[in-house]
Amino acid sequence: MPTLAPETPENPWSYSLRLPHDPRASAIARTTLRAVLARHGLGEFTDPATLVASEMVTNAYRHTTGPAEMRIRAVEEGRLRISVWDTNPDIPPPFDKPPALFDRSSALAEAAANTEATYGRGLLIVRICADNWGGYALADELFGRSGKLLWFELARQHPCDAFEIAA
Repeated sequence: MPTLAPETPENPWSYSLRLPHDPRASAIARTTLRAVLARHGLGEFTDPATLVASEMVTNAYRHTTGPAEMRIRAVEEGRLRISVWDTNPDIPPPFDKPPALFDRSSALAEAAANTEATYGRGLLIVRICADNWGGYALADELFGRSGKLLWFELARQHPCDAFEIAA
């Protein structure tokens, strides 16, 4: 029987995955994320985390010409943070400002009104599924990097449980 290290402030964990500018990057990110969550006993996060992370990695691929990096970490008990860095410094909505109080409700209404959309729904999914999100531009060559870092958080009771997104 495998043993799991408890999630405590004294025993934090995080994983980083460097992704080349490749159309397969999103699938590799999903596979890695599933493995990390399973190994840490956080299977209940798998569906919403892979959905939202996949959208963010796909956006990094579609809107940049450089590599990306995904970081996965537990920020506190029952809460997961995933961030994606890419080389484009432009921060898209909704990451350019904190989530509004009723943003999830307006995002659900927007999704219901645009059921025929075939693209452009990735960040709408973030607004519906994530409990918190944000982003910031990185100064030119700060620590050898420029671009932006977008992140989202999920809590154990995540809102995506009741939302089904058509493939």
